[in-house]
Amino acid sequence: MKVSGYLASLKSIETENIIDRMFYRPIGYAVARLLQPLGVTPNTVTIVSIFIGASAGYFFYMPDRISNMWGIFMLVIANILDCVDGQLARLTGKKTTLGRILDGVAGDIWFIAIYVGLAMRLSMQYGNYWFFLPALISGLSHLVQSNVTDYYKTLHLFFIGGEKGTDFQSAEQVKRSGDATAPGLRRIFYEAYKYYTTLQESVTPQLQIMLKNLRQRYGEDIPNSIRLTFRKQSKKIMRIIDLMTFNGRSIALFAIVLTDHVWIYLLYETIVLNLVLITAIKKHERVCVKIA
Repeated sequence: MKVSGYLASLKSIETENIIDRMFYRPIGYAVARLLQPLGVTPNTVTIVSIFIGASAGYFFYMPDRISNMWGIFMLVIANILDCVDGQLARLTGKKTTLGRILDGVAGDIWFIAIYVGLAMRLSMQYGNYWFFLPALISGLSHLVQSNVTDYYKTLHLFFIGGEKGTDFQSAEQVKRSGDATAPGLRRIFYEAYKYYTTLQESVTPQLQIMLKNLRQRYGEDIPNSIRLTFRKQSKKIMRIIDLMTFNGRSIALFAIVLTDHVWIYLLYETIVLNLVLITAIKKHERVCVKIA
């Protein structure tokens, strides 16, 4: 049965958390519908979201609450636009690999600016530039966490199947796509994405074994019973993974920034969310061992 309207604009209900379903996605859908007849491309929306989201770094650098509220507002708007680009792409059929790469990079750029802003704020408050070190560790942790989170989300879509599963690509597939493109900025994006997928595969060895075994047995026609079993067993893990999504970390970020103890967020990122990452990977790998 063909799905249309709002549901067609979503990746999948199974991969959407409650905040997205209740707030970001409905607003994003309304904006996407407004932009659809205007010929605005999803990539244009993504680029606008990058500039808006990155501006939050400046507002979080400022120590006053009004500026911090503006930072929160900018980040919320950026995330709405992050929903718009994907929903617009699905509504118009203008889905591209480059668009997916840009979409993945956008959130990382927002938070790089935010970590720099927090480090500058702490350095100003305490007169010590050593705060750039924990900010750097937080940023690197964030990149790995968002990388793995995105991988598990697209993997879940792969096991749903159909058009929704086409975003899931191996490092080898990305390499072939990159080799086929013209040199220049586009090639740079593909090279970065290749390393992005290589990291995803390196931290999920049992998942790679499972995928290899399934493809040897069934090719691309994985039985629906196996697809359903995997999705059922990984469903609880998806709720753990949600803590590492934008919604999971932004709630903590907003609350901590408004208390003016922003160093707590750096600890939250490097300690709490890395423990969440390790837990999610271990649980997910055990599921893969069972199915392999």
